[in-house]
Amino acid sequence: MASTAGPEIERLISLLAKLPGMGPRSARRAALALLKRREQLLVPLAAAMAETADKVVNCSVCAAPDTRDPCAICSDEARDNGLICVVEEAGALWAMERSGAFRGKYHVLGGLLSALDGVGPDQIRVGELIGRAKAGDVREVVLALPATVDGQTTAHYLSEKLAAAGVEVTSLARGVPVGGELDWLDDGTIVQALRARRPA
Repeated sequence: MASTAGPEIERLISLLAKLPGMGPRSARRAALALLKRREQLLVPLAAAMAETADKVVNCSVCAAPDTRDPCAICSDEARDNGLICVVEEAGALWAMERSGAFRGKYHVLGGLLSALDGVGPDQIRVGELIGRAKAGDVREVVLALPATVDGQTTAHYLSEKLAAAGVEVTSLARGVPVGGELDWLDDGTIVQALRARRPA
């Protein structure tokens, strides 16, 4: 199929299509929207992306992206050093922070254990987590990992390793969300909710 735009535009579309949730058609629509509003969107976006690429680093403690190292959360002395929340990626960390309910520190694994994909403990930040648990005054590690096969496999592996380090390991409760209706929930969520039931 012949190209309908110049190579610069096709490159923009190709790069946009690599973003999560963006296919070729969505990328083409996004590129057209950016080009249509060049001064309001395209130019500021390009500047913001260049600045981000230049200034953002991964925190040497928790691996969260920030413009400083250690990051703002790891540097915050008001946060509880004895409490670490383990997440798969930075997006989960940001979700936890939006809630405002967690006042400890974080550890970003950078992935999950997966035998099918050949991802072992050395490919994610397991060693760094165990090192933090052994070296500091950590009393509890909260596993906030996805309720998937890989997430549960990773949680089980970490639980064993952290228990050997003498640290209490907890995980987020799973089950019926606030405002959720049973007929809209999947079977796995209902099973988890039944297992985690408590006195009314």
